[in-house]
Amino acid sequence: MRIAVSSDMDEPVARLLVEELRGRGHEVLPHGALRPGADPQWAACSERAAREVAAGSADQAVVCCWTGTGASIAANKVPGVRAALCADAYTADGARRWNDANVLALSLRLTSGPLLTEILDAWFAAEPSEDAEDRAGIAHVENMDVRP
Repeated sequence: MRIAVSSDMDEPVARLLVEELRGRGHEVLPHGALRPGADPQWAACSERAAREVAAGSADQAVVCCWTGTGASIAANKVPGVRAALCADAYTADGARRWNDANVLALSLRLTSGPLLTEILDAWFAAEPSEDAEDRAGIAHVENMDVRP
């Protein structure tokens, strides 16, 4: 899977994220502080990673900033993106399962190495729900991208 990854800071957890994704066999498309010469500002690098997902050049993205909040807000401004800020494995599972999230947002401050592994395990193990109510909610959110 091709995964766009952005971080506004070159923090150990961001480097561990890239290493972990590559170790799982994913191709990583780095943005922000993870790519020399790129704009590391949280809004800019999160937008670039999210646009890769929206354009189909990445299957998913992981966007990071100090709290994860700004990265998730910026990513969610891109039509077609459903970014979820996840601080634990249960939230990551639910975001994929019930919301068909295609962008994972993480806090550089709160995410430890072991927690990162748990979140990624849950994120990649979960499959989007086929439940009619869940699909209707996702369709509603998708329609918000095209309605004024």
